[in-house]
Amino acid sequence: MAAIKKVAIFGASGNFGTPITAALIKAGFDVTVITRTESSSTFPDGIPVIRTEYTVENLTEALAGQDAVICAVGPAGISTQVAMIDAAKAAGVKRFIVDDFGWGPNSRSLPEFRKIGAQRQVAWGHAKKIAEENPGFTYTGVTIGNPIDWAIKRFSTMGFDVKQQSAIIYDDGTEEFTGTTLEGIGQAVVGVLKHPDETANRFVKARSIQTCQNQLLDAFQRVTGQAWEVQHTSTKDLLKSGRNKHQSGIGGWVLDLVVYQLYDPGEGRCIVASRDDSDAELLGLAEETPDDIARKVFSSITS
Repeated sequence: MAAIKKVAIFGASGNFGTPITAALIKAGFDVTVITRTESSSTFPDGIPVIRTEYTVENLTEALAGQDAVICAVGPAGISTQVAMIDAAKAAGVKRFIVDDFGWGPNSRSLPEFRKIGAQRQVAWGHAKKIAEENPGFTYTGVTIGNPIDWAIKRFSTMGFDVKQQSAIIYDDGTEEFTGTTLEGIGQAVVGVLKHPDETANRFVKARSIQTCQNQLLDAFQRVTGQAWEVQHTSTKDLLKSGRNKHQSGIGGWVLDLVVYQLYDPGEGRCIVASRDDSDAELLGLAEETPDDIARKVFSSITS
């Protein structure tokens, strides 16, 4: 495949779209932001922004001349991804990066997540079908596991309150999981676009670290120079809480059950891949340490 230069991105102002856009610009790609006509989002200076309705016809026009398209929209925008894929194919786009940035198509999720997973699978399956029928069109999914520095900062249910220097450790705190930092997510996308042949028509596995709660707690205490207040609880409580909320139609169940899956003892359900079995080297992702993660989270909160 010819080198990819011109890249359009949907969801450029979002949680993952922001670092992806920054990484693309830093790597020297010609970036264009596509957003809805009514969007009030702001974007980096000097980057072309096309505001349009999300119909196949309008999106085909918006994507004309692009080599690749990245979909990094939030959950509310997932249903528009099929139209984006059809427009990309019609516009002659060579690579479409589908909206995964999660646990990928083979995740061992709880039954409560089947509906969410099925919604995402619709677009993934559509991209695969289009690629099989059109050799000039290819797709890639980027599986990142836990977005670790972002998740720790945003969700205290993850077990770490950096401002209060306190932690909640689930069970014995040794269940390992893999995570990818925001910087790593951006680099993973850059790596896909710089290696189009090796990453075509599959989901790549990204990771910045494999760790556990105890390792992270030790790292936070080293980075802050303080002994943290630590409480202990059980993942069973998270499972019960999440399922009760889900059955009652109460918000918050997703977070409870996501964190339960992350720390579910002895299951290893949230390890995307070992370093050797991942695509981290191909994509150019550095292997980070718990101290690296602690410093990034602490810096983002105190800066």
